[in-house]
Amino acid sequence: MLKGGIIRNDDPRMPALWEQVSRTLALVPQLNNSTGIKQTRDLLGTITGTPIDPSTVVFVPFYTNFGRQIRLGKRVFINHACTFLDLGGITIEDDVQIGPKVNLITENHPVDPSRRKDLDLQSVRICRNAWIGAGASILPGVTIGENSIVAAGAVVNKDVPANTIVGGIPAKVIKSIG
Repeated sequence: MLKGGIIRNDDPRMPALWEQVSRTLALVPQLNNSTGIKQTRDLLGTITGTPIDPSTVVFVPFYTNFGRQIRLGKRVFINHACTFLDLGGITIEDDVQIGPKVNLITENHPVDPSRRKDLDLQSVRICRNAWIGAGASILPGVTIGENSIVAAGAVVNKDVPANTIVGGIPAKVIKSIG
């Protein structure tokens, strides 16, 4: 899955994928009922299969469908009600801030109606010290460059260069910073 590209709906590995999705979907309600940052971090570490650094803070609710393809750096802050669809892989580097209701999406489907149930996976990377504003959506295959800002409500369908502010639908460069 991390290689990206099309995974056919009839691929013999799909049952294992759905098994992991079921496991994750069973854990997400526990995560979203957690009552403290450490408990949230621990449960998210169980979902991702990787310990979450003690400097990283995630506010619930938090939603994911797979979980095992999420990698979080140090000093990351993720606000309430974010959704990470991570089959294609999500990497969030150190010092990233993510506003409420942000969507990081690595999954798509082919345009051809006969293949629409297949998955088209591409990773998302949020580079060091980036800031993703409230309600933004980052689409499959996008990298947000170091120190960049994605304005609230933006829909990002192309890579964002380092030290850049983008906004709008689709997101366009507003200005360079630094």
